[in-house]
Amino acid sequence: MTALALPLLPLLGAALLIGTRRRPSMHLAITLGTLLGTLALGIFAALMEPTVGWRWSALIELRLAVDGFGRVMVVLVPVIAAPIVAYAAVTERDGRTRLLALMLAFVGAMLLLVSAADFVSLLMAWELVGFVSWALIGHGWRDPDNPRAATQAFITTRLGDLGLYAAAGLTFAAVGGFAFEDLASVSRPALDLIAAGVVLAAAAKSAQVPFAPWLFAAMAGPTPVSALLHSATLVAAGAYLLIRLAPSFESVPWFGPLVVGIGLTTAVAGGLVAVLHGHAKRLLAGSTSAQYGLMFVAVGAGSTAAAGAQLVAHAAFKSLLFLGAGVAIHAAGTAHLASLRVGGRLRLVAGLSAVGALALAAVPPLGGAWTKEQVVAAAAHASPWLALAVLGSGFLTALYAARYQLLAFGRPSGGSRPAAVDPPPATVVAAMAALAAISLALGLLWLPGAATTAGRLIGDTPAPSAPWEFALGLVLTAAAFAVAWWLQNRGRLAGLGLPERWRRPAANWLGLPGATERLVVEPLLAASGALATFDNRVVDAGVRGVARLAALASDLLSRGGEWTIDGTVRRVADGTLRLARGSRIADERGVDAAIEGTARGIGLAGSGSRRLQTGQAHHYYVVLAAGLAAMAIVLVFVR
Repeated sequence: MTALALPLLPLLGAALLIGTRRRPSMHLAITLGTLLGTLALGIFAALMEPTVGWRWSALIELRLAVDGFGRVMVVLVPVIAAPIVAYAAVTERDGRTRLLALMLAFVGAMLLLVSAADFVSLLMAWELVGFVSWALIGHGWRDPDNPRAATQAFITTRLGDLGLYAAAGLTFAAVGGFAFEDLASVSRPALDLIAAGVVLAAAAKSAQVPFAPWLFAAMAGPTPVSALLHSATLVAAGAYLLIRLAPSFESVPWFGPLVVGIGLTTAVAGGLVAVLHGHAKRLLAGSTSAQYGLMFVAVGAGSTAAAGAQLVAHAAFKSLLFLGAGVAIHAAGTAHLASLRVGGRLRLVAGLSAVGALALAAVPPLGGAWTKEQVVAAAAHASPWLALAVLGSGFLTALYAARYQLLAFGRPSGGSRPAAVDPPPATVVAAMAALAAISLALGLLWLPGAATTAGRLIGDTPAPSAPWEFALGLVLTAAAFAVAWWLQNRGRLAGLGLPERWRRPAANWLGLPGATERLVVEPLLAASGALATFDNRVVDAGVRGVARLAALASDLLSRGGEWTIDGTVRRVADGTLRLARGSRIADERGVDAAIEGTARGIGLAGSGSRRLQTGQAHHYYVVLAAGLAAMAIVLVFVR
């Protein structure tokens, strides 16, 4: 039951938070206690690899299993979430109980996702992750822009979710089951369609081109929400799905090149967006798409070990950078990089953020440099040209990492003294320090034998790297730092010396949202309008014509009925009424009169007979004599 307890424990913690909403002083202890307990349970599960199943029907069995790269994820998710949720507990005031409960539920949903061993369980977790992310992004619902942004992110990722539904249905249709192991029994072309559905779902969730712009909408959520979404939960779900299922698609020849193409395109595009953007959180969002693009490249090149290692390192340094950005934005009162430069006022925060920036730029001996080297090695194993392209994206990464750090935490230009600000709460600094410590600890991957250990944990063997790859990577990183420093000294680092009129649109995903609006949204709306017009003027017109013909036929039949059937009925009714009136008259004047006359005669006879009842005997004798005489006369004359 350990596999089931993993997602349930954070959900129980969320319920406990709601139950104690009137005692906010307990919330930090509850959230940290829940996540630390989840971490302990995750470590135990990673060592024991538990499974649990529930048979829904004769054909469907739901199963959770902590195995493969899932063993790493059940530890990584609570490790990264704990400092982020602690940061949220002390910095967020509006709806804090709801926010913390949603974040714990989000952790539970993600743990369910990484433990799923079949498509039905995966889809349940996939839907939960999407729904809770929508609620988190729209947390500040009083601002009408936030719910709209949450809806945009939700709908965009939902479009990709259709691919996962298709993959599940095709797997069941092919082999009569939903388990991931069943994919080994699926033959082509069904396996091709399943692979296409998985790639679509993963690309949408991990914000790859052309779905990447939804990450900008996700920036509407609070800073800790952005840190959690971008590091080990929502955006990580797509990359995790590819790492988990890529070995099942080795027989699909186009799978690897397609994933490489998506990842490399996003790595370059995201790097350019991050280099050009002037908003702190959106710069980091572009970086997130680019870094997950590198994971896609590693998967497509055949190294899930490199992709998994990059995911772990990215979770640590990206969450650290987002928390640092939140502190800088709060101190400066703006998210525009040109107006930040708070390093002189927040030196400790600036130092911690520098650890994340150096890890992002892949500076040895930080763990981010080792994982980046593994991605380059995997790319070189597939093609030297692909390795050069990845190294080129690395130059962009180092450039925007240096640009971010110098603008967000550099000193004010012109030699002015920084204004004093209140230091952040100790919990915030501790949260950033914990994430920085993880990034530094990952530097142990440079030790001999660490690659083998990492590969064993992830379930794959990293590709060997060549010295030229490492050397060229260092040269490009140093060149990027030199360019950033040169721009800084000339006061051009914020705008890069480019005209604002085209730098701003280029920073908005190189015009992709506008192109999508013109090439997809507007044509779809126009087609919808044309179909609506066709429906009104053709389909509905035909329906209305048939209705009018039916009404006319009904009217004609009604009139014919009045002339024939209704007329006959009325004549029969009139005759019946006349017969009834005649019968009534005959009854009143004949039958009733005779009965009444007879009754009157009987009454008169009775009255007359009563007169004979005098009580005198001689009157009775006279009547008797008269009667005898009458009888005698009758007898004589009748005969």
